[in-house]
Amino acid sequence: MDIVDRDLEKAERGASPDRFPERKSEEYEQVQRTTTASTGYTSSASSTSVVREEIGMSTVNTQRDLERHPTELSRIHTQRSQHLGTVGRTLTSRESRKPLPKFGGGKSYPPPLPEREEYVVEFDGPDDPLHPQNWPLRKKIGIAVMLGYTTLVSAFTSSIFSTAAPAVAEYFAVSTEVAILGLSLYVLGFATGPILWAPLSELQGRKLPLVVAMFGFSIFQVAVATAKDLQTVLLCRFFGGLFASCPLAVVAAVFSDMFNNRTRGLAVTVFSMTVFAAPLMAPFIGGFIVESYLGWRWTEYLVAIMGFLAFGVDFVFLQETYPPVVLAEKAAELRRRTKNWGIHAKQEEIEVDFRELVTKNFSRPLRILVSEPIVLLLSIYMAFIYGLLYLFLTAYPIVFQQIHGFSPGIGGLPYFGMVIGMLLAGLTIVIDQPNYAKKLANNNNVPVPEWRLPPVIAGGASFAAGLFWFGWSGYRADIHWIVPTLSGLLTGFGLLAIFLQSLNYIVDAYLMFAASAIAANTFLRSLAAAAFPLFATYMFQGLGVNWAGTLLGCVAAVLVPIPVIFLKYGARIRKKSKFAPTFPNPPGVEN
Repeated sequence: MDIVDRDLEKAERGASPDRFPERKSEEYEQVQRTTTASTGYTSSASSTSVVREEIGMSTVNTQRDLERHPTELSRIHTQRSQHLGTVGRTLTSRESRKPLPKFGGGKSYPPPLPEREEYVVEFDGPDDPLHPQNWPLRKKIGIAVMLGYTTLVSAFTSSIFSTAAPAVAEYFAVSTEVAILGLSLYVLGFATGPILWAPLSELQGRKLPLVVAMFGFSIFQVAVATAKDLQTVLLCRFFGGLFASCPLAVVAAVFSDMFNNRTRGLAVTVFSMTVFAAPLMAPFIGGFIVESYLGWRWTEYLVAIMGFLAFGVDFVFLQETYPPVVLAEKAAELRRRTKNWGIHAKQEEIEVDFRELVTKNFSRPLRILVSEPIVLLLSIYMAFIYGLLYLFLTAYPIVFQQIHGFSPGIGGLPYFGMVIGMLLAGLTIVIDQPNYAKKLANNNNVPVPEWRLPPVIAGGASFAAGLFWFGWSGYRADIHWIVPTLSGLLTGFGLLAIFLQSLNYIVDAYLMFAASAIAANTFLRSLAAAAFPLFATYMFQGLGVNWAGTLLGCVAAVLVPIPVIFLKYGARIRKKSKFAPTFPNPPGVEN
């Protein structure tokens, strides 16, 4: 790890000392010293309610309140860790050797602010209504519904083009494989977009990138719908995917801002179901549109209208949820009302630095991907799973339209077998949530990453079985169409169970480096999703549906032992990691 990585690790250990056994800091003063050593400034707990006597208010000491409220203390430390890990926090590469210009007006430079930390705003206790986790449940649900719809639009648009591809190929006189590039390039935008949106959401908050992205997304969908040549279609699909990747990268972070450890798992489960179910709901809608007098262009007009609706709703109703930016807004209001221009939030000390941007968004994710067995193997597994999600957009039309003779619209309805399977997986995870919460409470609220893996193992077996079922029931027209449709129950269940719990496992295992680990994972799986549809037609036509399904099922079966290995040896692997913190071993896990 480089110096920035080590600083970030120290800050996280200072923020959550109870989660790292080697740290024995049980008293507030010791936690405060740890944080001071790692972040370069002392705890500003008392500054949350300190206002200068000049504006007529007295100083309040909140140290005892913080001792009584570990939630508030944890939030302050977490915000300091976020500040340390944000792109632009360190300015070493931007230091200038030029002499400072004169202050102007014949004045000398003023002295530094006295007790600088007293000017840094914080949240006022664990129940501060400004903190997104303390917002009313109705407000949280409203924002969750808005962003769920925004995410649905992004994912829905990725696959609706698959039903338009044959019509696009005919219109522009190219092969279907060339036309399907519109799908692949859109998903390729998913791989590149988070490089922009993730750091922007840390610097400017969550709302700005979401609003800008949905506007840009909608514009490019209109461009696709009105395109006069194929290159315009393909280029605009790529840039549409780049903008559409913002909700996929940022919405989960919004849920993390609003929901605590007890409820975040449920929120992310619903979010993940939206991400995976939306691409499977689009083909039958697109199929009916292409069949009608509207034609293929209206598949893009439709998603453009949906995008503009999402843009309007987010622009008007979405509130900022990123706590550091919420504090910056609070500081701006206090400066305006008190005329004390020294008041500020830590987020306002940040300046963008290109070198650090490259390090945190390119270098570190790549290093984690190639050096961490957990991230590498799970990313390969998840890339295969995610690639098959988009491969099914080619495989299902072969089975239900070419073999069973369904129309494009009716041929999209069998995808609901997979959607129902995903719903069952989500329901299973929700039902298991109280059991997970109980284990968490019994372990002093210290999560053990390996607790996430049993559903991954069950999902892996289910997914492989579903692929064999689909292959050997879908290759002949005399086998009733409901049989391959029902295989989607197993593949859908396995797909969501594997993906969701593997993602949770990576987050739990890497904590302060989870964003980099997920960035590496996202890039690899998006590349797979972009590539799989390109060879799907050749594979299913060359091998036949039965043997193509068998090949994919065998690969899926070979990958099943990956979570089993991590369930047994994951703790030992993490102890040797440069990026994963140390946790107590779960029962049955070897040292």
